[in-house]
Amino acid sequence: MAVLLEDIVQSVELWLKLIKKKPQPFVDPDLEPVLLVPGIAGSILKAVDDNNDRKEERVWVRILRADYKFRTKLWSRFDPSTGRTVSLDEKTTILVPEDRFGLYAIDTLDPDLIIGRDCVYYFHDMIVEMINWGFEEGKTLFGFGYDFRQSNRLPETLERFAKQLETVYKISGGKKINIVSHSMGGLLVKCFMSLHSDIFEKYVNNWIAIAAPFRGAPGYITSTFLNGMSFVEGWEQNFFISKWSMHQLLIECPSIYELMPCPHYKWQHVPLLEIWKERQDSDGSSQIILESYPPEESSKVFKDALSSNTVNYEGLDISLPFNTEILKWASETHKVLSSAKVPPGVKFYNIYGMNLETPHSVCYGSEETPITDLQELRFCLPTYVCVDGDGTVPAESAKADGLKAEARVGVPGEHRGILSDHHVFRILKHWLKAGDPDPYYDPTNDYVILPTAFEIETHKEKGLHFTSLKEEWEIVSDDKTNHDDMVEPRVSSISVSQPRDDNKSGQGEAAYATVVVHPQNEGKQHIQLNAVSVSVDA
Repeated sequence: MAVLLEDIVQSVELWLKLIKKKPQPFVDPDLEPVLLVPGIAGSILKAVDDNNDRKEERVWVRILRADYKFRTKLWSRFDPSTGRTVSLDEKTTILVPEDRFGLYAIDTLDPDLIIGRDCVYYFHDMIVEMINWGFEEGKTLFGFGYDFRQSNRLPETLERFAKQLETVYKISGGKKINIVSHSMGGLLVKCFMSLHSDIFEKYVNNWIAIAAPFRGAPGYITSTFLNGMSFVEGWEQNFFISKWSMHQLLIECPSIYELMPCPHYKWQHVPLLEIWKERQDSDGSSQIILESYPPEESSKVFKDALSSNTVNYEGLDISLPFNTEILKWASETHKVLSSAKVPPGVKFYNIYGMNLETPHSVCYGSEETPITDLQELRFCLPTYVCVDGDGTVPAESAKADGLKAEARVGVPGEHRGILSDHHVFRILKHWLKAGDPDPYYDPTNDYVILPTAFEIETHKEKGLHFTSLKEEWEIVSDDKTNHDDMVEPRVSSISVSQPRDDNKSGQGEAAYATVVVHPQNEGKQHIQLNAVSVSVDA
């Protein structure tokens, strides 16, 4: 029944592809090319059967039989001799589709869903927005998908990235590239910049990192190692990958280990792994204590907790403990990341998420229900001590890029949802110089100053020139709170004068101005300027 249903769905998918028609959008040929780089789990992956005429099928993301295909095709083991993660199915090769100049793989992760779902959208909204600005797929807009199981410094991935940079550069007629990365994609780009700075400088103009975990994602990764992660919440999990299946994959992924908190970074508040445990004293009595492990010691807990972790693959039990070989590999990756510098001629920008409670320290057990065996941690729900961030990456980590930045801008938003945020679109449009430039926009503060009225008058009287000026502006921001502490307009007066330089007595020039700032209301603040200038007729 499932097979027949899948055949029907494939037929519907083919029909949908045939009837899809896209209107011809406006194209701006003067735009510099943009390359979009996603984060973890942000690329479509296809399994190629090496023994069946190279048959391809999408294994990430899909809905029908998703968990089964995930376990049979994507479950992997790390090879320390090469640094690669290889599928348990030796007949399977994992590929990233390169259709639509790399955009297909990072747009909608299940592109054949009849009804779009937020859970499978990735760069989709941003791609649509950029096309509206005048970007064109394959001319000025490109993507780079990759096998997110692998290390961010895997040579094969970086070679593909170098090739894509060269391809985009040539297609665009020798124009340098603007890279826009999201999440872990920022670590991949930073690794490439560190190891291949000459190529980066040759092809790249600007790099804009969004929500990058430059110093790791402590709370998120700690709970991932011990409990796994879910990309879909609620009842839809029944049609997707189970949390347990995802857990068994990620234990063998170098990319996850590279998201652990940087060991030598000085956190404002050190992220901890905390465990309530029951201890027996020498006299036989017990006491409940809270043990705390900083990042450099938490791996000991992971090793003990996952020491008996196994999966059954084709009838064979395979041990999948916490992998210390990957931990060594990730340590070298952190060294590569820490030595990166922005090459001359390249500008770096950083957008980070904020205003959401973000897991930082993780605690298991309680005084009432302490942990008696560390292997219980896999089946326990943790509690979190949270800090400011995007719900996944702490703002402190995302801001600490260690690079020379042209600007760092915080945007309220959720880790993946920030890719659809209108604030981010407005900032990107400004930095990418897309469309008509807006001289009134300040991306650092993310507000627009709009002139609403302008009047100027001049007249002459008794040898004096009088010039009067009236201007009004509105400052538009996202802050829609009413400021009760400023119930009356604020009035300021300014006056300047300059004596005549011909040694004659009398006034030279003078100007007087009054500025009225009205209370903010619904994200708008009204400002009025009235000025008068007086000068002596020469």
